[in-house]
Amino acid sequence: MSVHVASVTSSTIVVAVDVGKTSAMLSVTDAARHRLVGPSEFAMTGSALAEAIAAAAAALPSMAQVKVGVEAAGHYHRPVLDHRWPDGWEVLELNPAQVAEQRRVQGRRRVKTDVIDLEAITELVLAGYGCPVADRDVVIGEVTAWAVHRSRRVATRTATKNQLLGQLDRAFPGLTLALPDVLGTRIGRLVAAEFADPARLAGLGVTRLIRFAATRGLALRRPVAERLIAAARDALPTRDGVIARRILASDLALLADLDDQIHSAETTLESLLPASPYATLTSVPGWGVVRVSNYAAALGDPHRWPGPRQIYRASGLSPMQYESAHKRRDGGISREGSVALRRALIDLGIGLWLNESAAKNYAQALKDRGKHGGIVLCALAHRANRIAHALVRDHATYEPTRWT
Repeated sequence: MSVHVASVTSSTIVVAVDVGKTSAMLSVTDAARHRLVGPSEFAMTGSALAEAIAAAAAALPSMAQVKVGVEAAGHYHRPVLDHRWPDGWEVLELNPAQVAEQRRVQGRRRVKTDVIDLEAITELVLAGYGCPVADRDVVIGEVTAWAVHRSRRVATRTATKNQLLGQLDRAFPGLTLALPDVLGTRIGRLVAAEFADPARLAGLGVTRLIRFAATRGLALRRPVAERLIAAARDALPTRDGVIARRILASDLALLADLDDQIHSAETTLESLLPASPYATLTSVPGWGVVRVSNYAAALGDPHRWPGPRQIYRASGLSPMQYESAHKRRDGGISREGSVALRRALIDLGIGLWLNESAAKNYAQALKDRGKHGGIVLCALAHRANRIAHALVRDHATYEPTRWT
C-alpha cells in the first residue's frame, strides 16, 4: 500500500476504526488529541455501523475536516471501506505494518489492544498518512478473486499430486522408474487410472496396450509401452495394494476436478483481463494471463501507488540498511511486505529472464560480474516492476527499444 501524505489542519477530526471479524471499535479525536467519542464497540452490520457513524457525526464541531482512518485487516475491513460515509468525509486505508510500527513508537510494541490500535490509527492520520479510498473498478475485484481462487486450487493440486504419488508407489511399485512424470503426462494419467494393478497391465501386453491408448486418443510409442509392461511384470507385490488402488481412484477424480477448476479460472481471467487497467501487460514477452493476473491481484487498484519505488518497497524486496556513527552495514532482502506482491514481481522477473532478449543480456551481465542467482532475480524483479508500472500508468503496449 502506498503512503499518502494528507493535509491536516487544526480543525481536523479523526474517526479511527479498528475492524475485527464480527465487531469493530470506533473513536473520534480532534487535532489536539482530545477524545470526542469512544472508544465504542459496534457489530459488523449495516445498521450498527450507521448508528456508530451517526454518533460520531453528532459530536463533530461545525466546519470540521473529517478523516476516517481504517486499518487494513485482510478482507474484514472491506465492507467498512465500501460503506457510504457522509459527504465530505475522507476515508483513508492504513497499512497494518504502519499501525504496528506506530505502537512501537509509542512504547507499546508488545501490547496490542483495540484501544491502543485506535490511538495508533489516530496518530498516523494526524501525521498525514493513509491511502485515500477511491471507487475501485469492479473488474479489479473480479480479477483478484479469480486469481486467488486459481492459486489456491494450484496449491491443492500440488498437494494432491504428492499424495497420489505415495498411493501409486503402494499400488504399482516401480512405475515411476518406467515413467518418471506419471501425473504430468496423459499416458501416465491413463496408466494410473486404468492400470494401477500391475498384474492387469502385465496381462495386457505391449501391442494391446498401444491399441488401448489409441482408443483413448493417445499415441503411445512402442519403447514406452515396452518399459511399462516390463515394469508391470517385474513389480513387487504389496500388502496394501488393494486399498491403495481404491484411494488412488478417489484422488484421481479429485485431481481431474481441480484441473477443471483451474482451467475454468484461467479462461475467466482471460476474458476479464482485457477490461482491466492491466490489459497491456500481456504484450510483454513471457507475461501471460496467469502472471499478469497474479500481479494485478497482488497490486489491486493501480491508482493507489504513486510510483514503482513504493510498489517495490511494499513487496519487501528492498535491501535492509543500517548506518550509524559513520558505519554502514547492509543486510539481505527485508521480506517485510506483501508476500503475494513479492511472488508476483519475482514471477514477472522470471518471465522476462526466460523470454526477453534485453533482460537475458542484463541477467548475463550481472552473472559475469559475479552476482549470485538471488541478486540477479531481485534485479530482474525490479526491472519488471518498473516496466509493469509504466505500461499500466501510460496504458501503453510494450516497446522493446524503450527498455533495452
